[in-house]
Amino acid sequence: MTTITELLSCADEVSGTATSAPAARPSGEPLLPVVGASTTVPLVDGTSRAYANLDCAASAPALEAVTARITEVLPLYASVHRGAGYLSQVSTALYETSRESIARFVGARPDDVAIITRNTTDSLNLLAGVVPPGGAVLVLDVEHHANLLPWVQRSGGGHAGTGRVATVLPLQPTVAATLDALRTELARLPYALLTLTGASNVTGESLPLDRVVEIAHAAGARVAVDGAQLVPHRGFSLADTEVDYVAFSGHKTYAPFGAGALVGRRDWLDTGTPYLAGGGAVRDVRTDRTVWQPAPARHEAGSPNVLGAIALAQACDTLAALPAGALEAHEQALRTRLVTGLESLDGVRVARIWPDSADPVGVVTFTVGDLNPGLVAAYLSAEHGIGVRDGRFCAHPLLAHLGASNGAVRASVGVGTTTEHVDRLVDALGALVRRGAQAEYEVVDGCWSVVDDTRPLIEVAGLDHLAATAAAACGPALDD
Repeated sequence: MTTITELLSCADEVSGTATSAPAARPSGEPLLPVVGASTTVPLVDGTSRAYANLDCAASAPALEAVTARITEVLPLYASVHRGAGYLSQVSTALYETSRESIARFVGARPDDVAIITRNTTDSLNLLAGVVPPGGAVLVLDVEHHANLLPWVQRSGGGHAGTGRVATVLPLQPTVAATLDALRTELARLPYALLTLTGASNVTGESLPLDRVVEIAHAAGARVAVDGAQLVPHRGFSLADTEVDYVAFSGHKTYAPFGAGALVGRRDWLDTGTPYLAGGGAVRDVRTDRTVWQPAPARHEAGSPNVLGAIALAQACDTLAALPAGALEAHEQALRTRLVTGLESLDGVRVARIWPDSADPVGVVTFTVGDLNPGLVAAYLSAEHGIGVRDGRFCAHPLLAHLGASNGAVRASVGVGTTTEHVDRLVDALGALVRRGAQAEYEVVDGCWSVVDDTRPLIEVAGLDHLAATAAAACGPALDD
């Protein structure tokens, strides 16, 4: 039998359906049905167990409703816009209707525009390109790299940018002190834009958006929100918060089909530099000039991801149809159960940015004594069938602030998470603290893996190619 060691030396998570006997049905109920909820994975002791996906902050599974929608519309797929064919017209209507659903999900104002992108990173890079030339941008150093690098890389000071000033404001010890620092800095310079996370991808914490918007708008600055962790987990409205722009990803909103969105005020997007140069973004092209379309077409050159947009719209509609407060209540109950369990274990420290923050989303980062985070994650996967994330979570400055420059472990919940998943994680960590790992682990090409791993690979086409690419795919864990 082919083994993981033979084909994928640094893999510690396996998806798909194993051929061994299925595990018992987990306790508790998911809020919404997700694809893969019954998937089982092999363990190092020769048994298998239903996979506990506690890595939703990285990529969430697809809602069953999303998969059903894609199955329904796939036979109707054709090239959108300017097509006279019947299916082209159908696909165009589906694409534009999806844009409306996506905008509605984040409470867009009547004059806002929704641009279909690849993901949050794509959206924020697009926004960075339309800030008026010379407009100063303010960003905090708690941000995911997707909301840090676009502003720094496009600023002056040696970067290939626009001469724009990008100021990175250092983390303050409390929410109150951070708001004061924002107010002071915004009064120091006429900023065009303040951009910040709606919920930290490391701890789930956030600044109060109503206060942030009030401070920024009073200083004449617009506000952009990285909604990657906020939008899938909380109700959010541009109109109600008066936030100017929000960016989010389909793959974190239970629609992993390659689409995201940037939604917000039209003027910068109508006149800013087109994100891509190509067909669909233009009204007229001659050899000596180009006339560009307004947004959204201005920034959607080339054939768009029609199916990705439809999938994201279906996810938005499905989440929006939940009873008021149901999503928040589900995740808060799981998060509270998780944090309480973690804090009961000797040597486990739960990370927190601000002692006075409130209402975090279901993202929890922690360390386990002096154990390497990669070892902890590999142990959870190989011995308990649990998927978590380890590393620095594309938020290196924040991890340094939290005293975790060598990385940490992150568990994150979603609509498909059950209490059994949370309890299994806490129990597994308790066993690790008390008696240690039962298997032997080693670092191979920067990743922790089981020594002489005999777990069978899932029988699915494509895994036979992973042996040659495993090292390149893993890379140093701290770069995550």
